Amino acid sequence: MVRDFEQYSAWRQGVVNALRNYQAWVAGASLTDAATEQRIVRNLARLEDDKLSVAFVAEFSRGKSELINAIFFAEYGQRILPSAAGRTTMCPTELLWDPAFGPSIRLLPIETRADNLSTGDYRDQPSAWTVLPLNLDAGAEMHEAFKQVSKTRYVPVEEAKRYGLYDEDDPDMPVTLDEHGRVEISHWRHAIINFPHPLLKQGLVILDTPGLNAIGTEPELTLNLIPNAHAVLFILAADTGVTKSDIEVWRNHIGAGAGRLVVLNKIDSMWDELRSEEDVNAEIERQQANVAHVLSLEPGQVFPVSAQKALVGKINHDVELQARSRLHALEGALFNELIPAKKDIVRKQLSDELQALNTAQLGMLNGRIRGIVEQLHELKSLRGKNQSVVAHMMRRIDVEKKEFDASLFKLQATRAVFTRLSTELYTCMGMDIVRDDIELVREEMQRSRFFTGVREAVRGYFERTRANLDAAEFKTVEITEMMGVMYRRFSSEHGLTLALPMPFSLAAYRDELDSIATIYSKTFGTATLLTTSRVTLMEKFFDTIASRVRGCFKSANSDAEAWLKVIMAPLEAQIRQHKDQLKHRLGSIQRIHDATDSLEQKIDAFERSQQELEAQKARLNELAGAISIAINAEFVALDAAA
Repeated sequence: MVRDFEQYSAWRQGVVNALRNYQAWVAGASLTDAATEQRIVRNLARLEDDKLSVAFVAEFSRGKSELINAIFFAEYGQRILPSAAGRTTMCPTELLWDPAFGPSIRLLPIETRADNLSTGDYRDQPSAWTVLPLNLDAGAEMHEAFKQVSKTRYVPVEEAKRYGLYDEDDPDMPVTLDEHGRVEISHWRHAIINFPHPLLKQGLVILDTPGLNAIGTEPELTLNLIPNAHAVLFILAADTGVTKSDIEVWRNHIGAGAGRLVVLNKIDSMWDELRSEEDVNAEIERQQANVAHVLSLEPGQVFPVSAQKALVGKINHDVELQARSRLHALEGALFNELIPAKKDIVRKQLSDELQALNTAQLGMLNGRIRGIVEQLHELKSLRGKNQSVVAHMMRRIDVEKKEFDASLFKLQATRAVFTRLSTELYTCMGMDIVRDDIELVREEMQRSRFFTGVREAVRGYFERTRANLDAAEFKTVEITEMMGVMYRRFSSEHGLTLALPMPFSLAAYRDELDSIATIYSKTFGTATLLTTSRVTLMEKFFDTIASRVRGCFKSANSDAEAWLKVIMAPLEAQIRQHKDQLKHRLGSIQRIHDATDSLEQKIDAFERSQQELEAQKARLNELAGAISIAINAEFVALDAAA
């Protein structure tokens, strides 16, 4: 398993090295421009920040934390995450490695639920978190620190309601109160464990969710963390079977699909020394088939395991117990699905980018070669010609230069239109519009405390947000078409080798908005229950929706700004190159006019330049080929037991 991740990381690093070699060479050969550099930097950042996230989802007491310990942390010889009867994970817990923070646990207080901010909003506010350092050399201390994720406290009902953690319309809630009429709540809203585990250091992120009830009360899980996980392990228990709440969370929050695995844990509860091994296995298979039927899956998509026995077997190096726990089959399925699927996504993105990148650089080189060839043709045509012919060629080049300068005035007019359209684009999708629209919805919610009124306010919000993105998309199309006309004009009138402008689309952001709206609709769209708790829950959901939409528009604005800065870069680079070539052509012929004996020397010099450019072209293709080879490199899949 560790070697699977190591091979994926090695593949990724191979692509990074090939791309950096390309970046350094094109810079040294003066073949880079703002658009090229942006493309390369963006892809390097994508590779270096690449993460693989795995979410563990279940009702409490299904053995989530023990399963995480068994799969990822058995080599430490003890339980890293607390695991015991009852609820041990009280708040969503992420395990990852970020060297900027060092070994630590960052904890977000539950009181933050009283504000109109999602968990994601607080990630950029270090002061909001309580930080506990982890002493990696003291196992007992570290284990005690991990217990913070299960810490609870008792608060009055009014305080719990303020945090959205008490539903007064639920008839079962009063029986959960203690003798003083208080509610037990988690001490923390979210935990981030920063731990230098080899897999976490290579980009793995593990999400341990609390019980299913928390999935409803913490919208960040429903709207962001679980849907965006590359793999989701939905854990059931063999001793309880599939409960009603299990079915609801599977249908509403997970569902069948790539990277979605169902785990039937605690099969050791079915082990019986008074029954034969065949009978026990047959009973496990019946339970497996029943779970698959209820969740509309094939039996092979349900993995029976004993996380506790697997952990014990790994710690004690008991191969027989490990085999009986059946964990190897789950590990194999997890990593055989997770890593290739993630690699295919990254590979496709990079392949598309490389093709666009190399096309632009070859265009610049071909333009230089064409200029040299034209100058060689002119110089060779001067052999044996008199001064009047040379003077005529000088006048012809001068006319060509003036015509080119006249075209530049047309480009200035295009720039004015470009500036206007850019302003209109920002008007459609600016962050001020996003902020004002969020405030409008919150005001509408306050005016209408009925469930249907609140729901209509959110529905209208999605419609306006989509309309803003659609209007912005229309402006990007206008800009692209206008620049395309200019690119084609310069190509046809002056023989420039120009690829069309770098494309840009807001489709990814529309898709993200649609996915948020779909989750919202699934959660609230068909409900008719008019209760205070449902209104409060919807308001909490809207806080997270607003955070996700803000993030979506912030990224869209950033990408649009970067695109607008570089959309003219290839054209401007070719214009500069063409102006220099015209200047050099005129200068060369002027020198031939003044001293005809230097003609052959000039021809020799240009022929050497042509050879050098052809060599550069071959080297460029070689470096691009190296990136392609790195992207398409395969590694041998290892057995999870390795």
